[in-house]
Amino acid sequence: MAQAAQIELVPASQVAQQTPVQQSANAICYAMFADTHITPRDLEEIIQAVPNPIAAALTSRAYYFVPLTIGETEETLIAPSYSVALGDRAICHRSVHYEGADCVFISTRLMQDRFALAFEFFINVGHHFVDAAGVPQSFCDLAWSQAMAGVRGETSQDAHENRRRALHPSQTAVKRKGEKSFARAGDREAENKKPSPAVDEKAKTDYFEAAFSDALAIYMLSLALDFNYVDLREREYPLLAPAALAERLRHVAALFPPNPSYIFQISHRHKA
Repeated sequence: MAQAAQIELVPASQVAQQTPVQQSANAICYAMFADTHITPRDLEEIIQAVPNPIAAALTSRAYYFVPLTIGETEETLIAPSYSVALGDRAICHRSVHYEGADCVFISTRLMQDRFALAFEFFINVGHHFVDAAGVPQSFCDLAWSQAMAGVRGETSQDAHENRRRALHPSQTAVKRKGEKSFARAGDREAENKKPSPAVDEKAKTDYFEAAFSDALAIYMLSLALDFNYVDLREREYPLLAPAALAERLRHVAALFPPNPSYIFQISHRHKA
């Protein structure tokens, strides 16, 4: 049996150099390379879902949609077509700095459908926007009020872990079993009454960044296509309660209204 021809990998820098970059109506720069299995029209609809104010912050950045991105070594490589073996080695995305610009290579052939590809793109956009513009104080206030109220769940593993660390800072190490304390009784009583640290400020900041980038991604996903919130389920952490997420998304929509021809709408399913 004749063996299938080996797929030759191409350096990401070469792809960036040789692939023409185009600009969407919202000014996002992007390119398609080789056998991506997505039509230009479908991709344009996904990219144009990014609200103009968010897109405006993504300067000196281009998104390359490629079949597979291989990031096993220091040099990022791109596969121009798919194979099972290469798919096992590929990663969802990798950023490469090339000639003063950040080039983000997204593996389209690792995504099972349009939903997965769009979400991967919007997650990247959300993080890149936060890196460039930060988190609005109004969103910080909203997310923290929900956290302090004990609202169930979060929107990603990072948000979940950072929220947990922010609310439950590590305490002073407990004495080893059998270790004696020679402090006076009055001193021990005063020590026991000392309040524990209220919050871990570093974790709190990280939580705001993660929660806001998540909210941006989910908001943009809702503009690009219809989906059920349960489709975002994860095993590692419980999803944020729907009412709390809706509150965050409405807040984001007020900050960044949809572009023309895109509609933001939240529909609630009522139990029969």
